[in-house]
Amino acid sequence: MKIDLPKIHLGKNVLSNFNKAIQMEWIITNGLGGYASSTALGINTRKYHGLLVAAFNPPTGRKVLLTKLDEELHISGKTYSIGSNEFDYGIQLEGYRFLSDFSLDPFPTYRYVIDKVQLQKTFFMLYGKNAIVIDYELFNPTKDIVNIRIFPLVNYRHFHAVTNKDNLNWEFVQKPFNKGVIVYPSIPLSTLILSSSDGKYLAEKGKWIKRMHFRVDHSRGDSYKDDSFQPGCFELNVASEERKKFFIVATAGKTESEAKHVFSLISKDVDALRHQELKRQESLLEKFQEHYSVIKIEDWLKWMILAADSFIVNRESTKAKSVIAGYHWFEDWGRDTLISLPGLTLVTGRFEDAKQILLTFKHYCSEGIIPNRFPDHAGEKPDYNTVDATLWYFNAVLQYLKYTGDLDFVHEQMWSFLKSIVKHHCQGTLYNIRLDDDGLIAHGPQLTWMDAMINNEAVTPRDGKAVEIQALWYNALKTMELLSIHFNQKEQAKEYSAMAEKAKENFVKKFWNPQMDWLFDVINDEQKDASLRPNQIIAVALDFSMLDKPKEEKVVEIVWKKLFATYGLKTLSEEDSRYVGKYRGDWNHRNNAYHNGTVWAWLLGPFTTAFLKVKNYEERWRAFALKTFLQPLFQRETLQAGLGTISEIFDGDPPHTSRGGIAQAWSVAEPLRAFVEDVTLKRPPHEWRILRNSPV
Repeated sequence: MKIDLPKIHLGKNVLSNFNKAIQMEWIITNGLGGYASSTALGINTRKYHGLLVAAFNPPTGRKVLLTKLDEELHISGKTYSIGSNEFDYGIQLEGYRFLSDFSLDPFPTYRYVIDKVQLQKTFFMLYGKNAIVIDYELFNPTKDIVNIRIFPLVNYRHFHAVTNKDNLNWEFVQKPFNKGVIVYPSIPLSTLILSSSDGKYLAEKGKWIKRMHFRVDHSRGDSYKDDSFQPGCFELNVASEERKKFFIVATAGKTESEAKHVFSLISKDVDALRHQELKRQESLLEKFQEHYSVIKIEDWLKWMILAADSFIVNRESTKAKSVIAGYHWFEDWGRDTLISLPGLTLVTGRFEDAKQILLTFKHYCSEGIIPNRFPDHAGEKPDYNTVDATLWYFNAVLQYLKYTGDLDFVHEQMWSFLKSIVKHHCQGTLYNIRLDDDGLIAHGPQLTWMDAMINNEAVTPRDGKAVEIQALWYNALKTMELLSIHFNQKEQAKEYSAMAEKAKENFVKKFWNPQMDWLFDVINDEQKDASLRPNQIIAVALDFSMLDKPKEEKVVEIVWKKLFATYGLKTLSEEDSRYVGKYRGDWNHRNNAYHNGTVWAWLLGPFTTAFLKVKNYEERWRAFALKTFLQPLFQRETLQAGLGTISEIFDGDPPHTSRGGIAQAWSVAEPLRAFVEDVTLKRPPHEWRILRNSPV
């Protein structure tokens, strides 16, 4: 059954509110870690914005090559500039005022009207290619010829950096050809090819557009002034009463031959490629519908399915799939990937992708530790400063089994590997991660997901024994016990069972806070941190819990009452003196707020799961959870920051303004998983068969 793709439409009433519209951003991706992104007004507000941000070492090595395209119309003797850019002194050439509407349909489309002349431009990326196509349609109802010139702004910089023309030791070189140009730095760095399907390319010496101002980066205390090079321009005429369609293609490569190869693949039949990408997106929705025929796929759910796809990328080093933690600036992080895996791949029926992702992180495991993150620069080794990414791996394997029942794959590819991880933890491994005498996992500071730093000091160090780490460790041991039974290894099953029971006994004894009726966040010898944080919800949400039902109910109740905040959970109770309600300012101010009050959307996943678990999945509570916990995120947030996707974080204080990355993998994945599994009760098809051998 064909499913229509979703649409977001912003009319003049929204676009005329500059302060609101300038905060609305869009992003389209290419499955390599590359992307195109800007605002609904077409004004770049971040150094991360650009029409072609190419990933030269997928999914990393990302470079801004095509900053934007600015148009200029000549109508009846008058010149109208459509492009808009911000400088320190304000917006230059306020072309955004000609915008009649902007839409994601599902590709970003701008429509301008100037003296009845209509200009439309639509962007779409080629999946698996560092390339973008800009479709134009110009309708001229006047009696005169309308002339359009299109000025590309090009760059070559890492997407974390900005360009200062005066500090460069190279210049841009242009090689014009029929209807296009090859642009590259005078020292071997990369090549950008720009070509139009109609009109001509006017070769000019080119000039630098200097000191463009990125307001979001400025507000964050980051570098925010950028220089871009404007080479020649594309030009064509549209006759009276004519409606003309044409396109511009931009392709990138590390070398000229690589860029030409990509160009040769896409320049012949752009209409077919656009149709191909639309069909690819439709197939994602159709696959979801095949798995859940009774779930009504409304537009918000369609956006979540398509957003999930944007984070699944190819990793060049393993020739397999990985997960970008978020856009614009994140790489593939172990923790984020493994938390996101069920929602991104299993709920959406992408089981082969899930398998590849598990194998990717297995490949990079070192001394029993899964990588925390892969750096964005080619050749750099992964970072291993994490205690929880590895333990989330066990949960990802368990969820994979619940959806696929593929015990053969786990036995052949994972079983020995998982056993070695447990062994490394028992013996002691990196960053002082080790099994303590009480059967719980001890670890050093700055190793949990609350890992913000200020001046090389952890803001929330949490060294000792963090609450969610123990929950994950117990869940891992019970998973190993379960697998041992499935693989008919009874003695090992007894061993893992004994380890799990010891951990459970000491966890309840040491972590339950009888004065407050919730779990301590961290214990370190005799020191016990009673801070009210959301980490304890993990101890309720996982398949294997160490808490009895009354304690689970108390944890859920206090987290709901004190930490729930519209789009997620606060990372610290506002009653705590360390609470910071707004995530803004420079790096240090933001890092201080990051886990001390800032709201995280991903936590809605485990929270919704835990909430409905203790409410016995009663129908009225499932309806309540959807309306109260998930709908504001799915139906409101997707229209106010990263359009069609979900932001990384939000202010702890109302109105809980969107902050951080505009599109975050686990912000999409975990609420989506909870919606399907817990709200609609579409449980994993092999759940009962996989879990039935688990001792009660």
